Amino acid sequence: MSKAEIFEKLNVIFRDVFDDEALTVTETTTAGDVDGWDSLTHITLLATVEDEFGIKFSMKAVQHLANVGELAELIAEGLQ
Repeated sequence: MSKAEIFEKLNVIFRDVFDDEALTVTETTTAGDVDGWDSLTHITLLATVEDEFGIKFSMKAVQHLANVGELAELIAEGLQ
């Protein structure tokens, strides 16, 4: 799956989790850029990403993610 395809799916997931059809995430998007992205929605977001992509993250892997680009890279690694 290409990075563009990953971001297409991520944007659908983010719009659903944050209930914002106008939301578009990029590689540099951080939690501070998205209204309502707190610890609870972070857990919901990660669980939804795992379900949608059919992968599982370790806590160690997601603990230090700095932005959505790093999440996309982690997804790409999980899909290999």
